[in-house]
Amino acid sequence: MNGPRVTIRSAGVVVIRGSGPGRRLLVLRAYANWDFPKGQIEAGEQELEAAIRETREETGISDLSFPWGMAYLETGPYGPGKIARYYIGKTDTETVLLPVSAELGRPEHDEFRWVGYPEARELLPPRLQPVLEWVESMTSEK
Repeated sequence: MNGPRVTIRSAGVVVIRGSGPGRRLLVLRAYANWDFPKGQIEAGEQELEAAIRETREETGISDLSFPWGMAYLETGPYGPGKIARYYIGKTDTETVLLPVSAELGRPEHDEFRWVGYPEARELLPPRLQPVLEWVESMTSEK
């Protein structure tokens, strides 16, 4: 008999640097998969706290601000019962670190890139396209 399906929840930040046409988004690659910084929510941790912590742990970025507020978008379920929540954060940090994960003994990600929306659309998987569209609509300067 199968028990209830467990949902694995993670949280992350779509990190933005710059403004206007020079705006860039941070994407990270693990193996062949591109994503935004994110990770599992720890016990007793709020989603935004987890998103900020994971971004700092995965990239070294610690100067996030949230000029677009605390709005978020969640992906539909993917993989074995996973759902990811993304916030939009801004940084002035240009240098990204890919520190060695104590659990893995190597960096969690193989590469990072600061990209514009067109390149992000090409790199990110289908499950993240709605997140990218949402970020673009939220951050477009009217």
